[in-house]
Amino acid sequence: MLFHPCSQMKDHEQFPPLEIVRAEGPYLYTADRRRLIDPISSWWCKSLGHGHPRIRAAVAAQAERFEHVILAGTVNRTIAELTEHLAALLPGKRRVFYGGDGSTAVEIALKMAVHAMIIRGETKRTRFMALENGYHGETALTLAVSDLGIYKEPYRALAPDYPMLTGIPYCSGVDDPLFADCGAAWPTLEAQLEREKETLCALIVEPVVQGAGGMLIYSADLLRRLRVWTAQNGIYLIADEIMTGFYRTGTQLAVDHAGITPDLVCLSKGLTAGWAAMSAVVLSGELYDLFYADYGTGRDFLHSNTYAGNALAAAAALEAQKIYDDEKIAGRVAATAPVLRRLMQEVATETKLLTNVRGIGMIAAADIKPEFIKAPRTGYRVYRRAVELGALLRPLGNTIYWLPPLNISLETLEELKEITTRALNETLG
Repeated sequence: MLFHPCSQMKDHEQFPPLEIVRAEGPYLYTADRRRLIDPISSWWCKSLGHGHPRIRAAVAAQAERFEHVILAGTVNRTIAELTEHLAALLPGKRRVFYGGDGSTAVEIALKMAVHAMIIRGETKRTRFMALENGYHGETALTLAVSDLGIYKEPYRALAPDYPMLTGIPYCSGVDDPLFADCGAAWPTLEAQLEREKETLCALIVEPVVQGAGGMLIYSADLLRRLRVWTAQNGIYLIADEIMTGFYRTGTQLAVDHAGITPDLVCLSKGLTAGWAAMSAVVLSGELYDLFYADYGTGRDFLHSNTYAGNALAAAAALEAQKIYDDEKIAGRVAATAPVLRRLMQEVATETKLLTNVRGIGMIAAADIKPEFIKAPRTGYRVYRRAVELGALLRPLGNTIYWLPPLNISLETLEELKEITTRALNETLG
């Protein structure tokens, strides 16, 4: 009866869904008494693993007070403290607008950008531009600024056709010279931007890492140049930090690699460490001021989500932010990231089945070599074998990747490496 997300239900005739009865730390436990590593942080959100006791206690304490109250026209201590923390993630005067999930946050940011242009009197600026291979969500407008055909193609009639910036300078990580300097690629990229600038209200990017596109890492220098160009041309820059935020790439926000400040930043996933659905848009004071006016003058931003600012989610998010500091997660990521990358390289070397090993922070990825892709859904076959061996490895097409909890142990990573190696060899070797 259950229609699973992002799945072809017919697959479950041969590969039944896993019945999860418990989850703790980096592990999932099934009804048939198996223990599985969760190397993808349950769709990239369990940044502190499953069942963190401090977050459990914070949510329970909030539930004793109240679980949810409409956020329109009300405030409470939990949401106020969380808002102060999120506003301080970026320099300058910042405001925070809450939504329900990641797609909603992006939708909010896109709507704010186009509405702000109308308020500014620049009514011809109604279009967005995004990066090739980018992904920003599942609603109609977020699909319109995404570039993944398998997700988007059936719904093209619902989504406007927006331009994509092509020729992105991809690299292997922060040590790649291209990460710090993409000057050679910039003239071609700038020419594309210049052709579109008269009608653009915003440029949206996944900063530094494109997740669903295949864990593709691109030059931080490109991000710097895009910030300069958008600022010079009065175009808003939206940073979709839903996957990359909260130390996933090694810095608190991925935009920190480029030292830039976007106009709008979308947050979710690691915001609550995967404890509850919540998202937030952190916007500049200048943008906020455009909407500050008498009611009914066309400057009212009337987007609403029933569970925006949900108190239980806010309690989880606030405690997660404290844990990131108290448990020195930034330092743990700095120490573990090179190990994660090295282990993925060892998988590639030992199996001889992978190419284009790359990594940044607590993300490592590699692609199955084309010569070994001899049957449809090769990555899916590897996934099935990995589950049998003890890891919920869920490739992106034929890209094998790890995106584990930030506090995962080195011993568990070694175990993950062995499972990944066996799954590849036993499926393709």
